[in-house]
Amino acid sequence: MSNTYKRLITNKKLLVILHDLVVVVLAWQLAWWARFNFEIPFFNWQLNLVLIPVLILVQAGFFWYFRLYRGLWRFASLRDLWNIFRAAIVGGIITTIIFFVAFRLEGVPRSVLILYPVFLIFLLGGPRLGYRLWKDRNTSILSTVEQKRVLIIGAGNAGDMLVRDMHRSSSDIPVAILDDDNKLAGAEIRGVKICGSVDQVEEIVEQFSVDWIAIAIPSASRAETQTIVEICERANLPIKILPNIREMKSDNEVISGLREVSIEDLLGREPVELDWESIQDSIRNKCVMVTGGGGSIGSVLAEQIVNLAPSTLVVIDHSEFNLYNVEQLLASKKSQVKINCLLGDVCDAAHMSSLFELYKPQLVFHAAAYKHVPILQHQPREALKNNILGTKTVLDAACVSQVEKFVLISTDKAVNPSNILGVSKRIAELYTESMNYNCITQCMTVRFGNVLDSAGSVVPLFRKQIKDGGPLTVTHPEITRYFMTISEASQLILQAATIGNGGEIFVLDMGEPVKIQYLAEQMILLSGKKLNDDIKIVYSGLRPGEKLYEELFYETEKRSKTTHQKIFLAKHSLLNADQCVDKINSLLAEKLDCLDSELITHMHEFLDLQTVSQHDFSEDNIIRLK
Repeated sequence: MSNTYKRLITNKKLLVILHDLVVVVLAWQLAWWARFNFEIPFFNWQLNLVLIPVLILVQAGFFWYFRLYRGLWRFASLRDLWNIFRAAIVGGIITTIIFFVAFRLEGVPRSVLILYPVFLIFLLGGPRLGYRLWKDRNTSILSTVEQKRVLIIGAGNAGDMLVRDMHRSSSDIPVAILDDDNKLAGAEIRGVKICGSVDQVEEIVEQFSVDWIAIAIPSASRAETQTIVEICERANLPIKILPNIREMKSDNEVISGLREVSIEDLLGREPVELDWESIQDSIRNKCVMVTGGGGSIGSVLAEQIVNLAPSTLVVIDHSEFNLYNVEQLLASKKSQVKINCLLGDVCDAAHMSSLFELYKPQLVFHAAAYKHVPILQHQPREALKNNILGTKTVLDAACVSQVEKFVLISTDKAVNPSNILGVSKRIAELYTESMNYNCITQCMTVRFGNVLDSAGSVVPLFRKQIKDGGPLTVTHPEITRYFMTISEASQLILQAATIGNGGEIFVLDMGEPVKIQYLAEQMILLSGKKLNDDIKIVYSGLRPGEKLYEELFYETEKRSKTTHQKIFLAKHSLLNADQCVDKINSLLAEKLDCLDSELITHMHEFLDLQTVSQHDFSEDNIIRLK
């Protein structure tokens, strides 16, 4: 805040204090005059004057105690009237007690002590309300609804519309605006002053007695939004934000678009630009199958596919409850697409074959998988069965049915895997690539990191821990993960499937890795709690199979661009497809005939064999060998 502005505020406050002290004297005199029918001089006028210094000292103390000087007259409200009422009544009572103890109230009429606080309330509140009414030119101040003072971040079009809407609704009062454009400092938007830059939030909040903060910069990038939110969080006030311009439903009702800041606002990225025309062309009037369609990724993928006008959508999941939820979700779309939500185990070869024969899907998105690292670490047989055998079963059925494209949904944990989940998904990747060269189906893999708010992920866990009062458990202060929103991941999967020709491992652009500690801190602050005071973070230690950081590419994979800026190709040496398939079949044949420890050894030995390169990097690595 500039020195000039500080001096201006200080001078205004001194004038208000002087006004109130003069009003104390005037109210005291009016009480005496009213008692004696406004006769001058009145009885005991000398005593009246002697008591004035004591009255001023007592009343000034209660004015300050009840915070009459935090708010501005321009934004006087019922809360300010309540503070004036309390200051006048308590001050009058304390003054009476002092006078009684000092001289037993001899010479002071009792009616004066009753009339004084009444006159004081009117003389303090009247000018404030009058000034407010004069500035607003309306009577909204008389509303019985307690109004909240709002600090608006952003002096652009959105900020202007937000001020306009708040003036119309009179539910909240915009008291100040902050914007980093120095040329705007001191200007006004619909009577609300632009008081400085965003980094002055704490000072402005204190000066204007702000109740909550509104961020009105819908065009801001994710990085800019993150910076603004982190600055606003220092004020320990509720924060709301206007969504991105693309998400705003109407320019005429901006205030209704305000919502709580979510973790996606901080960790998400810029909106994905997709070639929706080519995506729809690849799906329109076709039968599409999604396995694991009741899960986080599968359900959103199914929802987006319905909007692309396929002839039929087949959703398969082994969880009855998840299948019910996705069925209700898809039904709410009121689409003309034929939707079939089916219970099924992807490891059941006979059932999968019958479904492929019945529906004859042309595109298959295989999202079914177990993905919880600590659980699978102690149950490698289940990981092998669901993640490897399940992939093989569905893919084999797809090849027999001559499906056009098969897309495996993989994970960054498949890169240099340190846990059973990563090992099982890496083997699934290898089988998918191998089968690309053994059948007519174009088989490809899409690999990415964590998705925000997916079932079993850290975000729902932190949300529950916050609701329970904490603490939030983080395994290690340095642990990092890649994050993207479920919607973004699903859209990029569709785009990758469109541009893929078979044999590719597509890797989604995950941006920069995020510290889980930072994620925990932000979720605490966004919930309105104070870090360490209200909710603490505790470190529980790395779980079995957990790494400090994840990777998206092997060292032997060459990161290459595709036609989409957020989708990369992991170019790699061609493997011996026939040999790879044979070894995976052998591994699966042993799954019930050995101990878990031996099974883990077999899985790792298989991956070690695949590290041997058979071809150098070249453009031929992505050519289909049919």
